[in-house]
Amino acid sequence: MKKVEIIGIEGLPEIKKGDDLIGIILNGIKSNNIELKDNDIIVISQKIVSKWEGRIVDLNTVYPSKKAIILAKITQKDPRFIELILNESRRILKITTGHIIVETKHGIVCANAGIDRSNVNGEEYVTLLPEDPDKSAKIIKEEIEKRSGKKVGVIISDTYGRPLREGQINLAIGTAGIKIFKDYRGKVDRSGYVLQVKNIAIADELASAAELVIGQGDEGIPVAIIRGLNILTNEEEEAKKLNMPYEKWLFK
Repeated sequence: MKKVEIIGIEGLPEIKKGDDLIGIILNGIKSNNIELKDNDIIVISQKIVSKWEGRIVDLNTVYPSKKAIILAKITQKDPRFIELILNESRRILKITTGHIIVETKHGIVCANAGIDRSNVNGEEYVTLLPEDPDKSAKIIKEEIEKRSGKKVGVIISDTYGRPLREGQINLAIGTAGIKIFKDYRGKVDRSGYVLQVKNIAIADELASAAELVIGQGDEGIPVAIIRGLNILTNEEEEAKKLNMPYEKWLFK
């Protein structure tokens, strides 16, 4: 019988820059009476990774450029906020009242370059995405394995909207130690048809599944364990490969 478990790690403290994040996660797992196992996948909210890395910005320290001031008038957003979006973006894709859609430095297409005001102490503070989420995931994975003696995978997840769909889901923005795709291309289905296109982004599916227990508000569960899958790999499969390159975009 196939079975997958998603276990939320409750009771973790507020994370600050320079904290022993790995120790906090491992202690949290233990205090929840859970034993880490080989093949476990640890899904971590982007927000606590950003806090750990010191990617919190006080808007009072940001001085907007002329471009940011002009765009702020169009979007009706804080020009300091716009300045940070410009700093974190490769290109602007769409600007309207209340919205600015960009491609981030990481290659993610999203609103506001992933910069967030939620779950940050103080209205004048915002959280930027980790500088390199795949590198962050790799560091966390290697240190967890070193301390626990278990072979695990790590996903750093964040919440995004989708083109022409209402609502948001969680996606994998950083991964380490797991297969990010389940590729069916070239395989034959039950009707004898050779599959041509189907290449499932399982890293994104797992990030969304974990959100069912991590939540978005006052749940206070920034880490979850997904158990029951066998998708670990020693190959360098990074979440950045989930981002479609610009030359392949159908909508520009």
